[in-house]
Amino acid sequence: MKFTSTDVPGVIVIEPTVHRDERGFFVETYHAPRYAAGGVPAVFVQDNHSRSTRGTLRGLHGQHPRAQGKLVRAVRGAVWDVAVDVRRGSPAYGRFAAAELSEENFRQMYVPPGVIHGFCVLSDVAEIEYKCTDVYHPEDDFSVLWNDPDLAIPWPVRDPLLSEKDRNAPRLRDSQDKLVAYRDPGPP
Repeated sequence: MKFTSTDVPGVIVIEPTVHRDERGFFVETYHAPRYAAGGVPAVFVQDNHSRSTRGTLRGLHGQHPRAQGKLVRAVRGAVWDVAVDVRRGSPAYGRFAAAELSEENFRQMYVPPGVIHGFCVLSDVAEIEYKCTDVYHPEDDFSVLWNDPDLAIPWPVRDPLLSEKDRNAPRLRDSQDKLVAYRDPGPP
């Protein structure tokens, strides 16, 4: 299992070991002690499953004050997964990390609390599953505009399918009251 830190503190790309043979494959998708040793010390309390069609973009989403950390993986198709550091005082504030997650590469991305998250679908259909470190509280949910020019995220889609909420989300600079303070995640 390989854990790769990104330029955003606490955001980690995980590449599990996949055992393949003529019957198919076996992969361990979560193992608390191994993940903690790799820099993901989270305790997960909720699992979610999302299905979307090609060109769908979901995000950028966060929660405040009860921020969720997320361990994201694609179980069908492929997505371009993005995590943006919006923690007040973070040395990486406004920077993003991105990775392609797919049913073929088995990659996962850990997005720590206080980092907002989004993804766009690269395949005809994609299903993602993600573990969360806190239960969802609708009153804590907020969004940041997916194509905020201050973030300059090079999304691999020009005219995405968006929810009304995501289409009308404010820019990051207009969302300062929703941001959590940065806490150094420490070494992986």
